[in-house]
Amino acid sequence: MRHRIFNEDGGEELVFLMGWGNRWTHENVSWLIGKCANAGYRVHAFELPTNIEDFKADWLEPVAEYVVELEDYQLLAHSAGALIAQALDGAENHVYLSPWWGRPNTPLNAVGSLLAELPTDFPFVPFPGFDEDALGDLATDHQLATQPQWISPAFIRETTHAQEELLTIDHDAVVFCSLRDPVVSLQAIGERVPSKHVVLYDGGHELFSSSVRERYIDAVLSALENGAVAVEDRPTVTV
Repeated sequence: MRHRIFNEDGGEELVFLMGWGNRWTHENVSWLIGKCANAGYRVHAFELPTNIEDFKADWLEPVAEYVVELEDYQLLAHSAGALIAQALDGAENHVYLSPWWGRPNTPLNAVGSLLAELPTDFPFVPFPGFDEDALGDLATDHQLATQPQWISPAFIRETTHAQEELLTIDHDAVVFCSLRDPVVSLQAIGERVPSKHVVLYDGGHELFSSSVRERYIDAVLSALENGAVAVEDRPTVTV
């Protein structure tokens, strides 16, 4: 687990858990971090290992041990980062971008369920990757080219178990997601977060890689600062 602090002089602490395959060098990730830093946050950004043997040991515990040293912090998590974030303690406000709390029902995931039974953490299963239609229309060539290419049965198994054992989502949490997202299960979001705390946008899996991002970044920052009250007066369907 790699982490890096952006804007050391920021007045408030923000823990940002990136999605699987996201990197600090990705232009769109950098855009989001920059917006948070410009809002006055000291951003603690975590880059997830793309292959794991144990969800708790490899993903959850390194972050949990880190945040206990922070007195107060806000929590921003995207995709697989949200799988970690839901199990953390201590954050004042929780904002989730396209949380990967469940998988969509596709043939590929059905095959993955079978592969998960293999007792190995060697990444030999080819991962087809996502195109800009899936991620967002601003996805760059560098971003697409640096996606992980292989996953392991252990990765499938451990993340599936983590999704099955989700804790109760914080009552004040806010979710931003797209109905066109092919990566996450929208049902898993709807079962855990009230609709008035869900902001829908018209884009791909990554809000920060979608051309509508400028229309929503203020809402994201407001939710980080004020919690769900920042979005409760918005229409339930916002595109």
